Amino acid sequence: MEYTTLGDTGMTVSQVCLGCMSFGTGREWMLDPEQSQELIDRAIELGVNFFDTANVYSTGESEAILGDALAEYDRDEQVVATKVFGEMADHPNASGLSRKAIEQELDDSLERLGMETVDLYQTHRWDYDTPIEETLGALDDAVRREKVRYIGTSSMWAYQFAEALHASDRLGLERFATMQNHYNVLYREEEREMLPLCEQEGVGVIPWSPLARGVAARPHEEVEATTRGETDQYLEMMPYLQGGGEEINERLQELAEEMGVTMAQVALAWLLEQETVDAPIVGVTSIEHLEEAVEATELSLSDSDQEYLEEPYEPLPVAGHE
Repeated sequence: MEYTTLGDTGMTVSQVCLGCMSFGTGREWMLDPEQSQELIDRAIELGVNFFDTANVYSTGESEAILGDALAEYDRDEQVVATKVFGEMADHPNASGLSRKAIEQELDDSLERLGMETVDLYQTHRWDYDTPIEETLGALDDAVRREKVRYIGTSSMWAYQFAEALHASDRLGLERFATMQNHYNVLYREEEREMLPLCEQEGVGVIPWSPLARGVAARPHEEVEATTRGETDQYLEMMPYLQGGGEEINERLQELAEEMGVTMAQVALAWLLEQETVDAPIVGVTSIEHLEEAVEATELSLSDSDQEYLEEPYEPLPVAGHE
């Protein structure tokens, strides 16, 4: 396993972050507690020390499964991230980024995780109904109360992220240390504004959907042949195969065959070659795919290989936070 520093935090994380959205009972392709435990155990054996979940993943089940699985390990060795924003119950204050929502959801997340402090607490989306100053004030308090070590955020417009960072500086509040955004070889719209902003501000980048919901992991004509491909309603909303997407997918196949590796490994290697990226969040449902992801950290792509993958790309509609 290769390791890196997460942005300017000084905290060291594995270059593969294990995404935990697959833990629970929300979808047909998800894993039960026993299967999740096996995956987490193997991840730790392979050197993974970075785990990302969210309160809304299977309505808290993912956090509980992750917490139970990590309970038998040294807590100091693991870096755990979770998120807040989505609706957790049928009442007005069970979602969003108000102080009330953040404080009650953080307490609930910590209880499910079985932890007194979470390493990275992230806002899952931008809250258009709550002033960013209130959200940052609540998060700053959480850090000062030692319930949270670092705060991060996820997909939004670059102007919103700049506004949030400026508000923190202006008010002397904790800054967002990480950006969890939508970025992969088939979707590169973040390169226009968000990634340069993160680089300028020393913000760690931990992309979600690094394999484009599986589209970068198999020939495009086979995407719907998997259980997730058949049942993932969000896949239809993503523009991965628009523009030059099909050709990029075919070039992934070609390079994978030449190098004797999988398409997923080539796609992850491309992402890890991007200077702004710290640790892609890889969601897997099998130990085999986990092992492939870890092996990808040792795979190098030449400049010409990267250019070959990038050349067909065309601008796409923004997806993931609109």
